[in-house]
Amino acid sequence: MSEFQLLQWFKALHLAFMVAWFAGIFYLPRLFVYHAESKEPLVHAQLQIMERRLLFFITPFAILTIVFGTGMLWIYGLGWLKQMHWMHIKLLLITFLVAYHIYCFHLVKKIKRSAHFRSGRWFRIFNEIPVLALFAIIILAVLKPAIGT
Repeated sequence: MSEFQLLQWFKALHLAFMVAWFAGIFYLPRLFVYHAESKEPLVHAQLQIMERRLLFFITPFAILTIVFGTGMLWIYGLGWLKQMHWMHIKLLLITFLVAYHIYCFHLVKKIKRSAHFRSGRWFRIFNEIPVLALFAIIILAVLKPAIGT
């Protein structure tokens, strides 16, 4: 397999796992909203199960997104990375998204102890963070703006 073919496979897998990761990372905070706004103990119990399972289900997608993205960076090389300032911003946003994902583990534990420690409105706003990050990442990856040159 040529380096170009390998790059294309990494890119395809990176995008597929990224879509799966984001599907979950968009839905999980919506479950938090339902949890915060419900007063029914049975609903809380069901949502706790759904939240935990979803988070553990999407975590491998996040890891594989990073693995194949790192593989692409490896193929492009350090020289390319040093020159592509837009990629530095993208990597910063990805680091932020990984922190967001890890923070969701904290939220799942905290919601289990107290379903109403944050409002539904707070979780709605929290839910918009990955949407904004995704828009910025896609714009950077597609337009590859000349930043800092």
